[in-house]
Amino acid sequence: MDNNKFITPTGKQKLEEELEQLKNRRVEVAQKIKDAKELGDLSENAEYHAAKEEQGLVESRISHIESLLKSAIMVQPTGSKIRVSIGSKISAFTETGEIVSYEIVGINEAAPEKGKISAHSPIGNAFLGAKKGDVIEATAPAGKIKFTINEIH
Repeated sequence: MDNNKFITPTGKQKLEEELEQLKNRRVEVAQKIKDAKELGDLSENAEYHAAKEEQGLVESRISHIESLLKSAIMVQPTGSKIRVSIGSKISAFTETGEIVSYEIVGINEAAPEKGKISAHSPIGNAFLGAKKGDVIEATAPAGKIKFTINEIH
């Protein structure tokens, strides 16, 4: 897979909502800094230092989200039941016969505990383009894993 970062409309909306919340938080943090400055000596002012640290975290996340939104490529889930693509929901058999279900998602949408795996992850990337019945192999931290695609929803 190339270095492009793909995002679904749902993923984009979530990032835009988080960005809006962070921009509101930015105003609150600026007020905290102003209030803390009024408490006196900044060298020993814990409230000021905590607010400045929070400001750095908020600004860093804002910058990261803005960069993602600027560089990500929007993909519409195709709804194809022929080949796995971003937005596909699949079920597959593991080598042990266990059935697993995944949804292939874009950047910042992964939630493995909910069965949502990034197309940029080794397993998600291995599924891309595969068809029902295909055996795919992915390298995970625990080693190589094989799956046989059972269904594409």
